[in-house]
Amino acid sequence: MFLSTLELKEFLDSKVNQFNTIDFIEPDPISVPHRYSFKQDVEIASFLASSIAWGNRKIITKNGHRMMDLLGNSPYDFVISHKEHQLKRLESFVHRTFNGEDFIYFIKALKHIYTNHNGLESIFIKHQTLDSLQPAIHELNKIFFEIEHPQRTRKHVADPMKGSVAKRINMSLRWLCRKDNKGVDFGIWDINPAKLSCPLDVHSGNVARKLGLLKRKTNDVKALEELDKSLRELDPIDPVKYDFALFGLGIFESF
Repeated sequence: MFLSTLELKEFLDSKVNQFNTIDFIEPDPISVPHRYSFKQDVEIASFLASSIAWGNRKIITKNGHRMMDLLGNSPYDFVISHKEHQLKRLESFVHRTFNGEDFIYFIKALKHIYTNHNGLESIFIKHQTLDSLQPAIHELNKIFFEIEHPQRTRKHVADPMKGSVAKRINMSLRWLCRKDNKGVDFGIWDINPAKLSCPLDVHSGNVARKLGLLKRKTNDVKALEELDKSLRELDPIDPVKYDFALFGLGIFESF
């Protein structure tokens, strides 16, 4: 498919308008943080729901809501105030390779972050660079595992410095940082959305290649950098709005 830059922008902008609507919320994992209005509840629900966002969208969303139910529908309060015996109820949770042991450690790590590092947002504000949040994701990984942890859980938190495209964390960052006047993304963090990276996966990567936004064959860090550059040329202020277009074209339209 060959389009001029202007034609491509117009096409993708129309797809953003088509898919970036309230109707997007209910069947999507973003519906999990949409249960809440308190800022810390939203960010913790976003982090947890996005952490299991691989596989079937319907099952991801269902299991994200189950996570919140297991936390008594008060994620921040549970993270900060839970007693050891209350963690036992999380042991039954399973989503693909993410299990109860991982879930319990996530709660402990989040308590560590909110108690000793002033919360998730603070890590990203402190370690962002002029044009990227990827170094901050690396720092989050370091802080997340600086307390005693099961080795198996490390695979569930991405590290861009080890080659990961950090799709799930980039997705939660879109939710939390992008200022969305459509009521989908929250925009509750004081971070410039121009620094966001597109959540790159098989579907968005394939659509991006068909549209000429991405030439690199493998979905790795270099591919993410290339896609970010292409999307920022189309819209330097809000580049990851095009995640809606790439996702919608891939999932809903089998582009």
